Parts: sequence; structure tokens; C-alpha cells
Amino acid sequence: MTNDKSTGRINRADSDAMKTAQAERIGNDFRWHYGRVTRMGSYDLVSSAADRRSVTVLWESGGLSCQYGDISDEQWEVLKMAFTSSGMISVLSDHSGEDWMYDLRFLEAVR
Repeated sequence: MTNDKSTGRINRADSDAMKTAQAERIGNDFRWHYGRVTRMGSYDLVSSAADRRSVTVLWESGGLSCQYGDISDEQWEVLKMAFTSSGMISVLSDHSGEDWMYDLRFLEAVR
């Protein structure tokens, strides 16, 4: 494996290259979680755009999360991209219990 930190390029022969490289960079306490965005919307015209956004995700490992507000513009764009394509997202989180369901710091749309 080669990992050029100056360019962010990863060259690995195995299919888990991205997962391995991210774990090495971020830490082993982080785990990937996968889910499907089933509903998106907005509410309450008085608050700011980020505070009125809502998303519902059905998680592959079990459970359903509904998050209202506190969704950044960048996270919203990724969620919209997923919702209009495959619906699938993945999050990388170090939170325990069910808190990872609401941890959108490391969010990806999955094809």
C-alpha cells in the first residue's frame, strides 16, 4: 500500500482500501454504518435553513433515526444526492450506543 498524505491519494490492492486508510487516519474507534434515506423535508419557516431540515434514515444494522435540525449545508447536499439516487448513505462514527445514528460528521452517499 502507498498512502501519499500530501495529495490524499491511496493505492492499495484490496477492496477495503478506503476503509483501511480512513481507519488508519482517524482511529480504530470509528465504525462504518449504512442506511437508506427514506424521507427528507423542511419545516418551520421562522428558523434558519439548517435548523429546519429533517431526514429519516432506515439503518441496515437495525433501527430508524429521525433528525430534525442541526444539519449543515454540506451534509444536506450529500443527503439530497443520496435521496435522489440510490438512497444509500454511510456514516463513519466513533459514538457508542445509538448516538452514531445522528453523527453526520463523516457522511457519504453510496451508489
